[in-house]
Amino acid sequence: MTDQPHLLVIGGPSLDTLHFKNRVAHSAGGTGLYIALAAHRCGCTVSLFSPIPDPMPEPLKPLESRLAAWFGPVVSPEEVPRFTISHADDKATYHTFFVGAEARLDPEDLPDDLSVFDGVHITALGTARQQIRFAQACRDRGARLISGGSFLNLIEEDPALVRAVMEISDLTFMNEAEACALYGCVDTAAAEPGKILFITRGKQGAAILLGDYRTDLLPVPADVLDPTGAGDTFCGATLSHILQGVHPLLAARRAMALAAEAIEHVGPTALLFDREPPIIPLDNRIRIDERRVAGIAEVVKSIPEAEPFNFVTDYYPPVGHPSALEFFFVQTLQQFSFWETQHRRYLRPLIATIDGHLCKGSTYLSYAYMRPLNEDPAFYTPQRQANQIQEEMLALFRADDGTDPMPALELHLHMAQRYGRDMSALGLTPAEIIARANRAPKPLEHFISTLDHIGGYKEDPFRKKTSLLALILMERPEGFLKVSAGEAIQPVIDYHVMRFCLRTGLVGIIEAELREKIANRVLVTPDEEWAIRHACYAAIQRLIEVSGLSMGAVDNVAFSYNRKHCPEMTEPVCALCALNPACAHRKDLFQPVIRTSYY
Repeated sequence: MTDQPHLLVIGGPSLDTLHFKNRVAHSAGGTGLYIALAAHRCGCTVSLFSPIPDPMPEPLKPLESRLAAWFGPVVSPEEVPRFTISHADDKATYHTFFVGAEARLDPEDLPDDLSVFDGVHITALGTARQQIRFAQACRDRGARLISGGSFLNLIEEDPALVRAVMEISDLTFMNEAEACALYGCVDTAAAEPGKILFITRGKQGAAILLGDYRTDLLPVPADVLDPTGAGDTFCGATLSHILQGVHPLLAARRAMALAAEAIEHVGPTALLFDREPPIIPLDNRIRIDERRVAGIAEVVKSIPEAEPFNFVTDYYPPVGHPSALEFFFVQTLQQFSFWETQHRRYLRPLIATIDGHLCKGSTYLSYAYMRPLNEDPAFYTPQRQANQIQEEMLALFRADDGTDPMPALELHLHMAQRYGRDMSALGLTPAEIIARANRAPKPLEHFISTLDHIGGYKEDPFRKKTSLLALILMERPEGFLKVSAGEAIQPVIDYHVMRFCLRTGLVGIIEAELREKIANRVLVTPDEEWAIRHACYAAIQRLIEVSGLSMGAVDNVAFSYNRKHCPEMTEPVCALCALNPACAHRKDLFQPVIRTSYY
């Protein structure tokens, strides 16, 4: 239990009467209960601050046994909140509403030091003013991360107070009706830089806003019996995964799987199951070949190139250069989309000459970003990136023949501006991010979670560019980023690594139509790309586990070594490749062709 993150939930259980599908059920309920049980089921240690009934009502005893601690005022069972709720057309109607002793909770009774918890969630208590008092007390007492819930009545009574709670909180959870009451509609909802807003939308899934960046997630299919507590289950599970280091978008996807399971049962029944929570399954069009993983892992261990790259070349700043850190932050966020299409098919990669060097995409990018290094080092600052204009970026990327070879110039410009705006709004610099990370007990975890709020990095749930930057800063001779024991870089999945997975057979495409699209290098849909990339991420994780190598070593093989012997545009040279004996030789397969800023 000591290795698990610890969540404190402020707000407790209720005793509910539920009406659904021509049935009536009496059940334990309450926002605090659902959040606590969901977080516990997903791997968190959970404590609760709420009224404690004495004697404990029978329906609440399972909650008591799953808490690390339960503290708060002791009350009679008659003072436990009680609600009567019915569901119709994805809408919950409260017929009776008794808040009970929860309305009298006082933040003065909280522990003096809340930094002992990894996160604190404040449910929508009796009034928004009460919630503000708790949020401010949490901030004053050193809470590391503050999450807040919402409630429609509180928004309708005083939306300004609800916004004040959100200003203090790091994360906010609400449903679609609440978002519409606060913002007019979901489409106009907004989150400040550094804040995350989760909006659950029933059958339409969820919208997640990472500052100014919005992602919509489709729901996980479910045979709905009782939708009570679905949003709170989503909240607790999302918080649990975030506190365990999962990207907020991937945490939300995993939480939706648990919420889907929960609504197939009455009340919190599914949250009490003593088994692993449901996972995001691989798409049924894709599979991982475990036998192939074992074979490739055995070969990879014997390849001399299976060592982390030190990122010292003539297209990176010299070791010790004063602008090296800022260079890597702005250059790495641009590591994507170095290829062209024609007639909705992959045409060719970026190959051009810059400052006398004929090179491909990522190397070309590095030479371009080296141009300002000595004459204009302020170019790499967040302020300059935020205010960059197209003419400046055209000059940066201009090839020796005067052309602009970058296939997605506007997207690169947008990422630079988004990075600069977020860094500036949060008052951050690369040096400050590294300093804070290296002071943290888990530097890598702190570094990665910080970049979850920075444009150019925050958008990708698999954190390809974030992990790549962390790898660079760890492996460079300067040792910018220090990593504690037990911390490890997660898979860095770009299109070269996906091609490696598909051609070697680590990942197989079962559906003939999708396989044909990949072989013919035809543009794929976001859903198809997700299916393949998700499987490749899992396959590389397995390859790391089975081989015992680091991500840096595996990445050097899958990215650098494999590109030499299994290139994009020419016939693979299998006879010269050490992977040859274990490879599936699916040489016709390519990577998913889709324009994205992720890789």
